[in-house]
Amino acid sequence: MGALFLAGRWPCQALRFPQAGTEGPCQWWTDTCISRDTVTSRPELGVPHPQSRHRRGKRKMSNPASELERPGTNSSNRQAWGQDGRGGGGGAGAAVVDTYEYDDSEEIRKKGCWYKFSTFVSRIWATRQMTKREDREVYVRTTLRELLVYAIFLVDLCIITFGMTSPTMYYYTKVLSELFLDAPYPDTKNTFRGSTQVLDFWRFSENILLDGLYWEHWYDVSATDTTKDDRNILYENRLLGVPRIRQLRVHNKSCEIPPDFQRVIRQCYSEYSPTSEDHAEFSPNGENTTAWKYFSEKQLNGSVHWGKIAHYSGAGSYVDLGSNRTTTKNILAELRDKLWIQRGTRAVFYDFTVYNANINLFCVIKLVFEFPATGGVIPSWEFRTVKLLRYVTPNDFFVLACECIFVFFILYYIIEEAIEIKALKWSYFKSTWNILDLLVIAISLLCIGFNVFCFFTISSKLQELLEDPNIFADFEFLGYWQIQFNNAVAVCVFFAWFKLFKYISFNKTMTQLSSTLSRCAMDIAGFAIMFFIVFFAFAQLGYLLFGTQVRDFRKFMDAVFTLLRTILGDFNFHEIEEANRVLGPIFFICYVFFVYFVLLNMFLAIINDTYSEVKIEIANQRNEFEIADYFKRGYNNMMGKLGRRDKIVDIQNALKLSDSNGDGMLTFDEIRTNLKKCNFSDMEIEMFFAKYDTDGNRLLEQDEVRRMLSDLEGQKVELEKQIKNEDRPSSAKASGESETRPASASSGHGSITSVSFEEFSVLQRRVDRLEHSIGSIVSKIDAVLVKLDHMEKHKHKRKETMSKLLDTITENDDMDDTTKRKRVEQMVRDELDKWDGDSSPMSHK
Repeated sequence: MGALFLAGRWPCQALRFPQAGTEGPCQWWTDTCISRDTVTSRPELGVPHPQSRHRRGKRKMSNPASELERPGTNSSNRQAWGQDGRGGGGGAGAAVVDTYEYDDSEEIRKKGCWYKFSTFVSRIWATRQMTKREDREVYVRTTLRELLVYAIFLVDLCIITFGMTSPTMYYYTKVLSELFLDAPYPDTKNTFRGSTQVLDFWRFSENILLDGLYWEHWYDVSATDTTKDDRNILYENRLLGVPRIRQLRVHNKSCEIPPDFQRVIRQCYSEYSPTSEDHAEFSPNGENTTAWKYFSEKQLNGSVHWGKIAHYSGAGSYVDLGSNRTTTKNILAELRDKLWIQRGTRAVFYDFTVYNANINLFCVIKLVFEFPATGGVIPSWEFRTVKLLRYVTPNDFFVLACECIFVFFILYYIIEEAIEIKALKWSYFKSTWNILDLLVIAISLLCIGFNVFCFFTISSKLQELLEDPNIFADFEFLGYWQIQFNNAVAVCVFFAWFKLFKYISFNKTMTQLSSTLSRCAMDIAGFAIMFFIVFFAFAQLGYLLFGTQVRDFRKFMDAVFTLLRTILGDFNFHEIEEANRVLGPIFFICYVFFVYFVLLNMFLAIINDTYSEVKIEIANQRNEFEIADYFKRGYNNMMGKLGRRDKIVDIQNALKLSDSNGDGMLTFDEIRTNLKKCNFSDMEIEMFFAKYDTDGNRLLEQDEVRRMLSDLEGQKVELEKQIKNEDRPSSAKASGESETRPASASSGHGSITSVSFEEFSVLQRRVDRLEHSIGSIVSKIDAVLVKLDHMEKHKHKRKETMSKLLDTITENDDMDDTTKRKRVEQMVRDELDKWDGDSSPMSHK
């Protein structure tokens, strides 16, 4: 196949003639001594000139001398097309193909604008599910187009999400949280995080809170007063409105006192629940202010808060603090003196919002003190850093443009999914990828709608909240829903990245993950039942044994997550041991042994075994035309324009595209159709097919196809080695042959152009190989001529013998018939013995 594959790079070197008895990588093709150039320039083979193919209509190709069968299909010429690929006799010299018709595609007539537009639209929304899988080239092209469009969509979505957040948001939250949560109390050096009693609440309120909210002096020694406009938290963050403190209480007798204690204990305040809220006024002096009255959640326009102990409603009694330190200090002092915090108090909230114009970020802060029924204080907090004003800087408007593109993509995918549902009906919903497509579209529509809602709501809400700086600015609603919007976008991006597997799984190597999981799903489901029975048994055991003493086991769900962390190596054995010195170590050892060493390794074994099976199946699958082959062919077409086309790649891709029905067998028509697209001549296709069609049924079975592909791959490797050896100059040879280099090669005379030594060496080696090959051919031709001369002599002797026999019969007319017959038979036997004696030396030769 050397002439066929190397004609694009070395047309003159394509004809190579190995010596007799040797077999090189191009042996099976070069022995026929026919290349594309020789085929088109030999009219005696019955092959028309390539230019004649541009004529319209049908044309038959046949041998003008006679109608011969395809080489290799008849037993008489099987030797000429055997495994050794050697042409023998006159049948091989003709190299004739069957008469078959081929249609040259006519020039596509021009269509109207509507035809072009409709074709363009149909191609835009074409998907793999609506494309015939048999046509692998169209299937791959459609997959690449879908992958490219989806990659642009994914990049656009990532730009939007990264435009919504930045590392600055983390540092902003960190600075504000450290200001209020980590500042030590003056007397105990405790912090907000470590608050454990009611006194810690007042220490925080009268010191840390006031110092953090009101920056009325500069940092100099004389404590210069700041201007009213510069009274910002940390000098940079403007406090929007005034802070608010709110309290939730439960009423007395909200729990049942046992009869044995009813004489001693007359008051009982249960844990918090919305039904046990105290709606009565609790002022000691009958004051009618908001600090001592109950307001419903609707009146306060509040929302539910999820604390560490319970879910708290947005109702309660509240006080709006002042806009300066002195006013707020007096309000807090009054509340403390009148015992605003009592036994029925279950939660106290500090709410305020700050804005940093330098980075255009809001931070909605909620500091919570929970007062459980057990006594003491449990602090918690919530810092929501959000970007409510979305479009301010040029980068923000670039994100806005990306959001408009995102809306366009969503409309595009809505139309695409609608077309698929119309075409596939109910079978559309059987695919997991289609369900994922609908999920991504639904979440995207939700995000688009919420973004539009926030854009119009925030602008009006800001004007309303900032009209009076002396009232509480409640940004909790906006901050909460902005966080939910960010969460929805994050989920959308997560599923969008997973959807990428839908397109890259076209390659059989990329299907290993999905194939492994789908194959072992039933085994994992059965194993999961057994695993969770054992796991939940240990979780309940740990909750009952250590729930009263170990924080990680205080709730059943906490115990579940603690045991999951133990599987990953995150555990605290000493806490378990201190909680129960006997059962603690026994629990730990049994759990590690059964769950970690036994069950977890069984789970991994199931996946490993399934993965091995999938790997074997993928290795045994037939090679199909894939995305990598599509790019290889495109690269090969580009290199073909530069005269460096790799014919082996063309043939390999054509073979992968030929098996349209997926039966693993290739017919001559299938191979011919795809090789004609690669500009191979009919003679080359016929000779290529005849090489591997050993049984002559014009059908390449699986073993024949496998042998063909392996031969092509081996030839490709050998040719690459030859190209490297011929193109790479050797410095050692150059220095060794520099003395024998001709002077004319190193210097020019007159207008003669000099030739480099590397080019001269390559040409010299090629000429040597050509002379060696021609010498071998000449010797073979001489041997054939000698044999022909010997055969001619024997033919002449046979004629003379036959003449003698005839003369003997005619001359001896006086003999009887019996004597004549005996004499003729004796002469024939003598002549046959003589022929046998003469043919023996020929056979030895």
